[in-house]
Amino acid sequence: DPRLDGWPLMSSPFPTTFIIATYIYFVTSLGPKLMENKKPFELRQIMVCYNFSVVALSLYMTYEFLMSGWATGYSFRCDIVDYSRSPTALRMVRTCWLYFFSKFIELLDTIFFVLRKKNNQVTFLHVFHHSIMPWTWWFGVKFAPGGLGTFHALLNCIVHVIMYTYYGICSLGPAYHKYLWWKKYMTTIQLVQFVIITVHIGQIYIMDDCPYQYPIFMFIISLYGSVFLVLFLHFWYHAYTKGQRLPKMAKNGISKDQ
Repeated sequence: DPRLDGWPLMSSPFPTTFIIATYIYFVTSLGPKLMENKKPFELRQIMVCYNFSVVALSLYMTYEFLMSGWATGYSFRCDIVDYSRSPTALRMVRTCWLYFFSKFIELLDTIFFVLRKKNNQVTFLHVFHHSIMPWTWWFGVKFAPGGLGTFHALLNCIVHVIMYTYYGICSLGPAYHKYLWWKKYMTTIQLVQFVIITVHIGQIYIMDDCPYQYPIFMFIISLYGSVFLVLFLHFWYHAYTKGQRLPKMAKNGISKDQ
């Protein structure tokens, strides 16, 4: 998309790939080794600020996705990319790039785990999710910033408002944990998110003559929704059915490790 010429990180996929590779190396190897003989960092104030900042950013992106298409003309069916330079189309481009960039901000989730020596929370699901999103979204923003391929981003922003509100309250300290009885329902919301994403994007296979410009992205998004649905169901099973993932406070829906 020539409208993105000169935008940060958009010249090629290599800067994004380098950042993600560095992130994976740090959170799975270098970081735990550096922290091995050190005391965990106390990051409560930083995390409170971070979590509620992500809530605010997610709210803003939700509004922008709605105003640049999803509440102003999209049909929730065959919505193609508008490559014009109209104000609405350019607004969608800016929103897509901001969503892409927000995925780098969210890498701090795992960095905080490592610095606090909460290595049990640096799971395959967590690292894979945080790694694959910015990498695949680079291609989405570069080639197709708009249309039906952005529905999952809108939904993800809404879910992140809920998630990071939970994390923010949790980071305020034990006195606020009594307000976190809804943890189990948060995981349900994440599962519902992936079901909705998979169903929405699956329409491409039953619609006649939908001229969406990059059908390959529809396959990637449906694969993404299906894979994460399976991974989160696996997490759900072990966390809430077998009780393997949650520590002592699990019956109250609160994780002591947050």
